[in-house]
Amino acid sequence: MTAAYVTIDVDTSTAVATLRLDRPPMNALSVQVQEEIREAAEELAQRSDVHAVVVYGGPKVFAAGADVKEMADWSMTDCLDRSAHLQSAFTAVERIPKPTIAAVTGYALGGGCELALCCDLRVAGDNAKLGQPEILLGIIPGAGGTQRLPRLIGPSRAKDLIFTGRFADAAEALSIGLVDRVVAPDDVYDEALALASQLAAGPPYALRAAKQAIDSGMMVDLDNGLEIERMHFATLFGTEDQSIGMNSFLENGPGKAEFTGS
Repeated sequence: MTAAYVTIDVDTSTAVATLRLDRPPMNALSVQVQEEIREAAEELAQRSDVHAVVVYGGPKVFAAGADVKEMADWSMTDCLDRSAHLQSAFTAVERIPKPTIAAVTGYALGGGCELALCCDLRVAGDNAKLGQPEILLGIIPGAGGTQRLPRLIGPSRAKDLIFTGRFADAAEALSIGLVDRVVAPDDVYDEALALASQLAAGPPYALRAAKQAIDSGMMVDLDNGLEIERMHFATLFGTEDQSIGMNSFLENGPGKAEFTGS
């Protein structure tokens, strides 16, 4: 990476990049962390040598939430200004046009949960605790929790977590679709990396099209969503990977194509 970060680390030594939060002890999401996440996400989005991204908090905790000390004395106007930057920093992660996987150990609370929600998939340790406890501070989620969480798990389940501020353990999170896989804490990063590596070997233009079609389609009615899908589907017939994939299927059966990314 061209940037030097203080509160995060970014590894792009392979086609699967790792964006790791590095603000001990709890990876509190300060303004500096938010801005570094934004900068890293925007660069990872542009790099052609990066085909998938793992967002990781380390072996003990993903992120325990916002930096409350930093926020406690904000005025309403301070928050109006700052919350727009907070939301856009997390949206930069959501808009990385390639598969993203959150590797969650320990706490993913408040902004930490919201950051995990910005990823396409979530691998959690069986010690994970996820939630939106902002209501216990007299506020509500401000980095997408009231919008992304109900879209993922449904409005009633999202209201349960947001209204009460309670934590969901890994088993509950898996059962309601808040996370996609649960493994031993020591295996979280390796599991996320293995999944990301599998996806990184796929056809990048098709993966990007699938992600954009799903994400954009969720925001519109079915007819418009189908039109979004149709256009992405047709566009892929201009890629070399489409030809490689179909010819490989005809000659060797499914799942054996070696894509070139063009």
